Amino acid sequence: MKRKRLLSILTISALVCFMAFAGIALSAETLILASTTSTDNTGLFGYIHPDFTKKTGITVYVIAVGTGKALEIAKNGDADVVMVHARELEDKFIADGYGVNRKDVMYNDFVIIGPKDDPAGIKGMKSPAEALKKIAESDVVFVSRGDKSGTHVKELDIWKLAGVDPQGQKWYIETGRGMAETLIMINDIEKAYTLCDRATYNSFTADGKIDFPILVEGDPILFNPYGVIAVNPKTYPHVNYDGAMKYINWITSKEVQKMIGNFKDKNGNPLFIPDAK
Repeated sequence: MKRKRLLSILTISALVCFMAFAGIALSAETLILASTTSTDNTGLFGYIHPDFTKKTGITVYVIAVGTGKALEIAKNGDADVVMVHARELEDKFIADGYGVNRKDVMYNDFVIIGPKDDPAGIKGMKSPAEALKKIAESDVVFVSRGDKSGTHVKELDIWKLAGVDPQGQKWYIETGRGMAETLIMINDIEKAYTLCDRATYNSFTADGKIDFPILVEGDPILFNPYGVIAVNPKTYPHVNYDGAMKYINWITSKEVQKMIGNFKDKNGNPLFIPDAK
């Protein structure tokens, strides 16, 4: 664990040196945020974080990975705060003593996307589980992130409801990568389906990076809430707990919640719905 923490410190130090060389202003205090790829790929953090730095003097360094990896980084004491979207994993993270003070931040939903000609014939189906079952029976390609992210966890939940074990099937491809890389892969394969968070889908569609329609949406199981959690200072005394709590209070404030609600893609579609209580 000490070695991993050292590597993180060296990585951050290298980034700080680069920023200084490039003439980018640095604040005296830093905060390491481990978060999901969707929050970073969509540009949300680039949109809202300058406000946090301006108000607090704290620079936020984002480690954008899947939810599972983000929580693992925090479990190793290599982050100060996490923002993720897999409530069962979040609750276990807190119950095991790694995190404290979880707050709701925002939500969107997941969608199943695929080829325009829809060879599996799932377009308009109300049940995501039945849609995945039909994909399996049609022997068409399904591309999974396979990275223990919040999206991957949700996908596995739906496969379980469908009564299908996709592991090892020739039509089931696991990228082990983030949502952006997975979308690029299905775009290259052309005749493939995947589960995607709506924010990344809207962002990539608006930018012209993919041209796949939404085929299944709207079921309650596709609800996708995001939460922010401070790393427990009793478990890791070295973390920036004060900075983490400033961040949590800031991102759940009315002002920043309004900023999140105003964050849209090039087509004017909101990417996240603010949800702080």
